[in-house]
Parts: sequence; C-alpha cells; structure tokens
Amino acid sequence: MIQFDDLSLHPALLKAVQGAGFAAPTAIQAQAIPLVLAGRDVLGCAQTGTGKTAAFVLPLVQRLATLGPPPRGARAIRGLILSPTRELATQIGQTVCDFGAGLGLEHAVVFGGVSDAPQRRALRRGVDVVVATPGRLEDLMRAREVDLRQVEIVVLDEADRMLDAGFLVAVRRILRATPRERQTLLFSATISPEIRTLADSVQRDTAWVAVAAAATPPAQVEQAVLFVERPDKRRLLAHLLADPAVTRALVFTRTKRGADRVAKHLSAAVEPVESIHGDRSQAQRERALASFRRGTTRVLVATDLAARGIDVEGISHVINFELPDASESYVHRIGRTGRVAARGVALSLCDTTERDQLARIERLMKKAIPVRREHPFAVPSGAGRASSSHGRNLSRQRAPRWEQRPA
Repeated sequence: MIQFDDLSLHPALLKAVQGAGFAAPTAIQAQAIPLVLAGRDVLGCAQTGTGKTAAFVLPLVQRLATLGPPPRGARAIRGLILSPTRELATQIGQTVCDFGAGLGLEHAVVFGGVSDAPQRRALRRGVDVVVATPGRLEDLMRAREVDLRQVEIVVLDEADRMLDAGFLVAVRRILRATPRERQTLLFSATISPEIRTLADSVQRDTAWVAVAAAATPPAQVEQAVLFVERPDKRRLLAHLLADPAVTRALVFTRTKRGADRVAKHLSAAVEPVESIHGDRSQAQRERALASFRRGTTRVLVATDLAARGIDVEGISHVINFELPDASESYVHRIGRTGRVAARGVALSLCDTTERDQLARIERLMKKAIPVRREHPFAVPSGAGRASSSHGRNLSRQRAPRWEQRPA
C-alpha cells in the first residue's frame, strides 16, 4: 500500500499530514499528488468524501514553496483555487492554512455575502494563495484589488457545480487574467461532455485521474427508497428522524423555499432544525453549519448547491425528501454520509410524480435501489407505476418495484 512517505512530500507537509491524523493517502491522493508535483495538468473525477481537497492542496502548496517567490521578491498571488460556494471555499481555505503554514505560505479566502473590507485588507498585505468564489473575485478584480498575472497554479474545484451555478463565463474571464503557461487542475464529481469541453479549452497535456465511475455511489452507503404519497412525506420524514440510529442527518430538498418549509415543519413536530440555502445570509449559513457540526443541531435541511462544501464528520443519514432533478446530484448527495471508510445510510422518499426521476437515477448508476416497504405511509401495492418509456422498459426487465423484497 502506498504511504504518504512514498509521494515525495516536503517534511513539513508530512508532519502536517500526520498531525491531521491521515494514516495513508486515499486513491485520488495517491494518483493525483505525483502528477501535480510533476507539473502536469490534471482532470480528476472523484466523489465527495474521497480526500479530493488534500489531493490538490498538498502538491499545490509544495510546488509554490519549492518554486520560491516571484522574481521581484514581493509576495504575489501564485495559487488560485475557485469554488462554487462559500462553504466549500471556507473549507478549502482551512486546508490550505493547515498544510501551508509550515511552508511559510499566506492565503486569503474571498466570497460574497459578507463585507469585502477584511478580504481587501488581506489581499493588500500580500498572499500566495487565494481561494475564491467567482462572483466576489471578479468584483475585487474590477476594483483592482486582485492581480492574477503571476498565478502559476489554478484549481477549479467542483467544476460540475460551477457550471450548474452559471459560473462558466466568469471562470473563463478569470482564467484569461492568468498566464497561459499556468498549471491547471480541474476536479469534478462527474465528467460530463461540458466538463470535457471546459478541460480541453483550459488545460494542456492533461492527465485524467478517476478513482471511481462517475455514477458510482460510495460502496459503504446503504441505500433504500421509500414509496409514499406526497402529502405524507413530512410525516414519514418525522417518523424516520425519530429513529435513535439517526444521530446526524442531512435532509435534501430541491428548492430553497422547500428547505424552509421542511425545516419549519420538523422544528414544530420533532426538534429544532436548521436550513441552509442560497437565500440565507452568510452569517446565518455559518451559524447553521457550525451548530450542525457541533451536534447542537441534529438535522440540517439543505439544497444541492448550498450543501457543496459541507464537510461534516459523522453524518449517519442522508435523506432525500425530494429526488434531485439532475441524476448525478443523487450520487453527490448520498456521498455526504459514509465518508472515507465510515458506514452511512441514504434514504429517498419517492412519490408518484418522482418515479421517472428515480428510474433515471437507477439507469445512471446501472443498478436498482432497494425498496423499503415497511413504514407507516407505504404506498399500496401496485400504485403509482412509472409512466416514462424508461420506466416501462425497467418494469419489463424486472418485477415492479413495489413487488420487490424490502431492504
């Protein structure tokens, strides 16, 4: 088995890795770190919870420290990491701090939703690495607070979500402000044709690293689908959360308004529950996430985009109150539990109108999700058969879902 000692890491980084409690590199780390240290552009496909952030932060800070300061000797931005969300940017910034401090590197995290004054002050003092969301970074570029002309390494993290959030044009503008000779690393949970097109346009001599098929859910996550009528979903959710085995749960909805409605209902019926989504202020999001991380709040309701960057240990259950519109998002959602080597449970509440979405998810994963029929609000046998052409084909290939054995 490959060890961190085998990856040619700087002694200060090895010490930081050991201090962080990392026993051995994950698959994405073992494959990506040597390539990044060799100066290659990397297109990495890895699910959440695989150690992806360290896979690019460790070699990035080592290369910047090894290459030394720019010719003029002044501290300038040489590493740029772009993130689709504030929470993920904060998480990455902490990782840069943990690993870069021993090498004398300074960093700044910039994102919207808060005053930019502290961010401007940090940039003016001089930093080696900037972790940013595209919108706020462009604002600071227009204000001439950011100079990217000496950037040596650019990382686009969660590139699929970056595209989903409509950041593609902003990302391209930002990259045009960096040198053409830069090293470009692109990481994504899924590799769609759009991601390939982006990679082809911003990378050179690309090395592709994939630790699992793009639609492969974590093997340690136990999945189940519960069929239920839509009006009964909230009561079923409350019933599931009453199980003592649910020690920390992340509940997903499709919309921001839906997240608030579910959180309000649970707070009245079960216990105080927080929600996190794009319409909440940064301070509200940080408080909700901190409470969830501490365990003060056992249940957090979130939308897909807001959940990016939620890196919380010990999430026992992910519950899809609503199935996602994008099938790939299902895999990313359930990856919030069962992180690294831990076990986890992913439950999906599916009403009649979502049968086609379920069929698309199963088709993407090339496997059926086991059915859990033993719950108080189970749909009667034979109700709500999927109406899509795929659903009809699926039913011809195997027994109808409601006739399968329970999980």
